[in-house]
Amino acid sequence: MSIHLFEPYILAFISIFVAVDAIGNIPLFISLTEDCTGKQRREVIRSSVATATIVAVLFMFVGKWILSVIGVSIPDFQIAGGALLFVIAMRLLLPADSKGLGAPAVYRRDFGVFPLGTPLITGPAVLTTLLMMVDAYGYKATFTALAANMLVVAVTLYKSDIFTRLLGISGLRAISKIVYILLAAIGVMMVRRGVVTIIQNFTAHA
Repeated sequence: MSIHLFEPYILAFISIFVAVDAIGNIPLFISLTEDCTGKQRREVIRSSVATATIVAVLFMFVGKWILSVIGVSIPDFQIAGGALLFVIAMRLLLPADSKGLGAPAVYRRDFGVFPLGTPLITGPAVLTTLLMMVDAYGYKATFTALAANMLVVAVTLYKSDIFTRLLGISGLRAISKIVYILLAAIGVMMVRRGVVTIIQNFTAHA
């Protein structure tokens, strides 16, 4: 079987993986659930992954329709989304505590919904990337890549103690910085593709 058959799935997975930043969310998850029991942590993980998946799938299938209703084209969304990704990446790169929300130590049942499920797991970066992946690789590859990434998120959160012991908080933050740089690069790529598409469309109709 040709490797090219899997290329859309691989490229979509990598793009969504960068946007989701499963490793980068571990320090906040640990902070939010510091005083939780094992059962409470598992409940938070289940609700966060479920929330993130539902929001992502809904936007993936109706996002383009919403854009068409308000008169926004895909190149417009590419440019706006790419610029937003770049700004988000810069804000995450520069302040050391940009993802810290000052969360209280007490357990709350809705931690999994907010802020973990959304906007940290499925936020603007993921939503923007999903529409771009649907446009580039189709629904099947994008949905498969999204499902695989949600599985990765669940595993990393369930095994967060192992990651912390292996890498330490400093190591996790270092990996997050690399991911943020990749996110900024994807933002630049989206802007470039949007501008090129607009120019090509204008030239074709000229």
